[in-house]
Amino acid sequence: MTNAVGKNIYAMRKKQGLTQEELARLINVSFQAVSKWENGVSAPDIYMLPLLANIFHCNIDSLLGYPAEQQKIMDYEERYKSDGYYWGTQPSNMCYEVMKLCPPNRPLRLLDAACGEGKNAVFFARNGYSVTAFDAVEPGLDKARILADKVGVDVNFFKADMLNFRLDKEFDVIFCSGALHYIPQDLRKEILENYQDHTSIGGLHAMNVFVRKPFVKSPSDEKEFRYKWISGEIFTYYANWLIASCDEIIFDCMSGGSPHKHCMDTVYAIRQS
Repeated sequence: MTNAVGKNIYAMRKKQGLTQEELARLINVSFQAVSKWENGVSAPDIYMLPLLANIFHCNIDSLLGYPAEQQKIMDYEERYKSDGYYWGTQPSNMCYEVMKLCPPNRPLRLLDAACGEGKNAVFFARNGYSVTAFDAVEPGLDKARILADKVGVDVNFFKADMLNFRLDKEFDVIFCSGALHYIPQDLRKEILENYQDHTSIGGLHAMNVFVRKPFVKSPSDEKEFRYKWISGEIFTYYANWLIASCDEIIFDCMSGGSPHKHCMDTVYAIRQS
């Protein structure tokens, strides 16, 4: 818990634009104490938590690091419990780009990370890929399994959260659409390096991320458990890979029932060595 609290204090302090010294003065402690919290050496006393929560404009539960993730899961459980498929059953356009760049002329091992209700995973399986897919939300996986059975394909679906799940076997394609904004800044390098280390030579990553733009306001900007990326940030994690394609677009969206816009960066990168 100490390490989780420290990471949250660091992230929230940065978000507020405070230095360690400035935060220390606000709560009447030494900056060394703040440094120890953020490095996981110690944790703030209980009476400090309301003070910190007030400064960071959050509740104490959020400061401790648990409810945001739980709220995210609860949000999607409600969406996926509704009739039909919340995201539909037609595959993302990204799927067709994957097939162009890495056609299944042999049973390529493909991972769909945070697969939701499984529409993309099932599409890949229909087209000859050997598909593994995971998500943190069980109702979504239930629908994914139903869709796979209806189509008559085998997909290895299992429950896992990308924040704490790490790969231990190799894949030829790793696909992730509409989920990387749930990864906070301090975990991105670790998670993407784990995915890269478990990708075959010549293997492909197809990833997209929601990008923060000051002139594009969307409902998700107000969600504390969503962490939009900086424009172009995703590309920097693939500096040593061949970037086959990269793009940034602004598009209209109706998720949640109200019209809004998003900015999204998409990258297709191929491992060279």
